Amino acid sequence: MRRLLQKNRRSSARHVVHIPCQIVRERDFRLVADRIVSLSQSGMVVTPADPVLTGERLIASFRLPRSGAWIDVEATVTRVAHGRRSGEHTRSFALAFDEMSLRSRKMLEHTLRKAPATPPCARPGRRNVTPSLRALVQSQSSPALWSLVFSGASWSSPSASL
Repeated sequence: MRRLLQKNRRSSARHVVHIPCQIVRERDFRLVADRIVSLSQSGMVVTPADPVLTGERLIASFRLPRSGAWIDVEATVTRVAHGRRSGEHTRSFALAFDEMSLRSRKMLEHTLRKAPATPPCARPGRRNVTPSLRALVQSQSSPALWSLVFSGASWSSPSASL
């Protein structure tokens, strides 16, 4: 029987970043997360995280790396990771952006062009990530990406190290 490949439902590529942020609940304005670890034009993954529910509405605010621009956007929790599965080291959750202004979207798009894409990770059913990783690295324009991906380093904002 032929295996069917599941199409990637993600509308935009994720990028490795480490950006400080403030994620608050819309209903009580309590801070639930303060660090972005993965960012795309359609959403982000944040950690450490206080407990939230899938479908909960949040407000995110973060400064784009290497610029003074701030992004404020409403978002919805799409996935909650409790840190109990193999490969998960801490609690985190994924957010899908709701409406974002055209100006904010363009600034985010410009910033993400400079960030390395998130490399594929091992998960059940994926036998060999080497071809995917090689294709990902070759598709990037920066030759320095090879050393970044294989050294385990990550892209971060200048203010994140302060």
